[in-house]
Amino acid sequence: MAMNVIALNGSPNIGGNTYLSIVAFSEEMHVQGFDTEVLHIGDGQIPGCVACRGCAKTGQCVVPDEGFAKLSEKLLDADGVFLAAPVYFGTIPGQAKSFLDRFFFQFLKAGKMRHKVGASAAILRRSGGSAAIDDLSRFFVASDMILAGQCIIHGAMPGEILQDVEGLAHIRRLARNMAWVLKMQDATRADIAPPPFVERQFMNFIR
Repeated sequence: MAMNVIALNGSPNIGGNTYLSIVAFSEEMHVQGFDTEVLHIGDGQIPGCVACRGCAKTGQCVVPDEGFAKLSEKLLDADGVFLAAPVYFGTIPGQAKSFLDRFFFQFLKAGKMRHKVGASAAILRRSGGSAAIDDLSRFFVASDMILAGQCIIHGAMPGEILQDVEGLAHIRRLARNMAWVLKMQDATRADIAPPPFVERQFMNFIR
């Protein structure tokens, strides 16, 4: 069956180093037999989560935002998701965080992202990569997704990540690992049933 892989560009600079990391990832995914669709979430005006919990009742974010809704539909249809973002002050940019907060929280209780395959990359000049990677990966972990890996690539000015040969090799390995997991999922789908879904229960520790 055809499998759908989405790459999210969390940078406000559409053609910068973050995009080049997505290109490297997509090229390797193509070699492995997958096409990757790139969606830009870092360059628009995406309102952040307002903690209204309306999505817990409706199953989708209730903030009126047609662009957000269309991106959400594409991600729900994806089998694999690659998150790439630059590092700003030790974490990911605000626009990307706003999108990811709203997207993943609206489907958390229903488990609609569970068992999809995720991978992430942080692109940075010098430091803060570990914290940013953790920010990206926790969306996968909280959503019961399968984590294929993560990597950090260095570069400041546009194009400089092409000099980070170790980082680029890492991102190619990352793509191969994601492709491998996706192929295993497809090959075993008819024979190995996923574990039953356990609905998430929210508890307030302040009584």
